[in-house]
Amino acid sequence: MVNVGVIGCGHWGPNHIRIFSQLSSSKTLMCADLDEQRLKSIKEIYPSIEVTTQSEDILNNSQIDAVCIASPTKTHFQLSKEALLRGKHVLCEKPLALTGKECDELVKLAKKEKKFLMVGHVFLFNSAIRWLKEYIQSGELGKVQYAYCTRTNLGPFRYDVNALWDLAPHDISIFNYLFGNRPLGVSARGHKCLGNSLEDLTFATIDYPDNIIANVHVSWIDPKKVRQMTVVGDKRMVIWDDLDNIGPIKLYDKHVEKTSTFYQTYGEFQLLSKEGSITIPRINFTEPLKAQAQYFIKCIKENIPPDLTDGEKGKDVVDVLCSIQKSVTQKGSYVSM
Repeated sequence: MVNVGVIGCGHWGPNHIRIFSQLSSSKTLMCADLDEQRLKSIKEIYPSIEVTTQSEDILNNSQIDAVCIASPTKTHFQLSKEALLRGKHVLCEKPLALTGKECDELVKLAKKEKKFLMVGHVFLFNSAIRWLKEYIQSGELGKVQYAYCTRTNLGPFRYDVNALWDLAPHDISIFNYLFGNRPLGVSARGHKCLGNSLEDLTFATIDYPDNIIANVHVSWIDPKKVRQMTVVGDKRMVIWDDLDNIGPIKLYDKHVEKTSTFYQTYGEFQLLSKEGSITIPRINFTEPLKAQAQYFIKCIKENIPPDLTDGEKGKDVVDVLCSIQKSVTQKGSYVSM
């Protein structure tokens, strides 16, 4: 049995508490939050869980094997560091930290302390994203040419990080996973529509190896909630819609062919569009957060490094975020990585 302590009971914290309490191989022993009303609500649902307003109580508890950090982004680095120093395995919500240097420090510390550091890039445990990865690897999509994603809604607004740092880690982690690479460089523009100090939206273009280009659009001020990604290959094209519970993946048998016919007017190849059927593959749904927790606990119990979303993968995402933020600050200039 792996005893878990959860720090942060705001948006995601209660979900982590629920999952770790349900699993047969783990137990939520204690949770911490500065808001006593939140703790009271947790206690009403889970009477056996100890609650505290001091994260130190969790870090100093010798019975707790692992800490799940779901607190505000600016606290991730320090809390992760303290947990590792106290001999705890760490599952930290995205992003892992605010700089690549901080991520490096955490990765080195985890190795030194011989503890696992894992980042909550939950969409890598999404059944549809797993299917898409396997489909790309199979070669049936052909060579990936480009991809783009949209993650928008009207709110919820945050005051600790901007829309880029709040929303884009999901899509960057997915692109890194699907393409199996870190980006080569980025360019981006952001805008402070609401007049505060944080960008409410960002458009980012990311260059990946093998001549793949990807675009990310994130926004807090949009009339429609969208969670969608399109990947275009030279054989087929696919759309993933996370809000479509019936058919999240739609596979389009469409591509462009070049003919070798020579025309007197144009001495070049003629492009022909080939259109086929639309296929909706069967995706067996499992709750991603539960799959993530199961993976984390399994890694601890079987002493297997969490390579899928370890600290180094978390650093890759933070490096991209920092580069995009730098480009936004420089009004769209290209930033090499």
